[in-house]
Amino acid sequence: MKEQKSIFKFIDRPLVLLYLTLVLMGWISIYAAVYNNEHASILDLSQSYGKQLLWIFTALAIALMIILTDAKFFNAFAYPIYIGTILLLVVVLFAGKEIAGSKSWFQIGEFRIQPAEFAKFATNLALAHYLSALDFDSRKRKSQIIPLIILAIPALLILLQNDTGSAIVYSSLALVLYRQGMPGSILLIGIAVAILAIMALMFNQYIVITGVGILLIGFTFFIRRNWQNIVKVIGIFVVASLFVLSVDYAFQNVLELHQKTRINVLLGKQIDLKGAGYNVNQSKIAIGSGGFWGKGFLKGTQTKFNFVPEQSTDFIFCTVGEEWGFVGSTVVMLLFLALIVRIIMMAERQRSDFSRIYGYGVASILFFHFFVNIGMTIGLMPVIGIPLPFFSYGGSSLWAFTILLFIFIKMDSNRLQLV
Repeated sequence: MKEQKSIFKFIDRPLVLLYLTLVLMGWISIYAAVYNNEHASILDLSQSYGKQLLWIFTALAIALMIILTDAKFFNAFAYPIYIGTILLLVVVLFAGKEIAGSKSWFQIGEFRIQPAEFAKFATNLALAHYLSALDFDSRKRKSQIIPLIILAIPALLILLQNDTGSAIVYSSLALVLYRQGMPGSILLIGIAVAILAIMALMFNQYIVITGVGILLIGFTFFIRRNWQNIVKVIGIFVVASLFVLSVDYAFQNVLELHQKTRINVLLGKQIDLKGAGYNVNQSKIAIGSGGFWGKGFLKGTQTKFNFVPEQSTDFIFCTVGEEWGFVGSTVVMLLFLALIVRIIMMAERQRSDFSRIYGYGVASILFFHFFVNIGMTIGLMPVIGIPLPFFSYGGSSLWAFTILLFIFIKMDSNRLQLV
């Protein structure tokens, strides 16, 4: 009994309080988003808000189970947990149910669960386990390639499920690699590739290639002009040119029409307020109509009359913007930022490399979801269909984010014993 008391004594209360606050606000927002006059009770289990309450109670039960688990379990079984989720991602490709064009769900009766959500914390565990190994050396080629493979396997399997948004989330864990000493050049290359891809989508491919050539010619004036460096510059130009051509080819021949339209709308090359741009346009109208103070709880007209599609899941933030205005939106964003900053502060105080790395992974995943989801609702990011943590309706995401967070909370509570 004394040991159990000590377990709860060292739990980080501010982080748990932030979690509970966000979950409660999310539940209320779901109620507002799909409010039904005929089922006005927030406890009505026939409605989404009643079902979400069940998910919340089960999530809290899962959190309690994690707190009562030995913290060393997560390091010892990191790889088996990772392999288990990979197998689930494979099985769902063959036995899963297709919903909204994505074959990523197991369904038994009315119960549905999405393995891709759980693969995030499993991948973070496996990555932390590998990066914290005694023989890990960020300067070795092997130590640079294996972490990328750990990230690539679930991401590729999720891409095969046609769930691009969830697959892109794994790119956020690259920040963990950088924190652990990976060369900054890798991060810079990643940024350069992203910029080049955007340029290739916005402008004619040959204009972009010409621009790259001019830029590299100018660069040669700032380096030692010997044969070795000249060959490197030529190599970079060839690789960059092939990449630009491949982006253009993939856009024209690989992507579906609706995917092309979404990208063109995002880049401002096309206006489609009734098609691909409808969700974002309606979301911006809803948020803008909230003004400074908002219209008030259950008084959002855009929300109440279903003008915003997916308003209880991917676009839940527009409900906050419409009903609680700029003030409410700011409060929600500050709570999320407080959560992420708190996680980073806790990660820095860990004595165990495994716990510290895992903590940074938690912060990276949550920040990516928070930044991209809110960016989607205000038209600054592409609509890739990822939930707002602890807010969006759905059991899989709530369970997965709860597990992701509380594993770290458990590690932190036991940090004096984990070395």
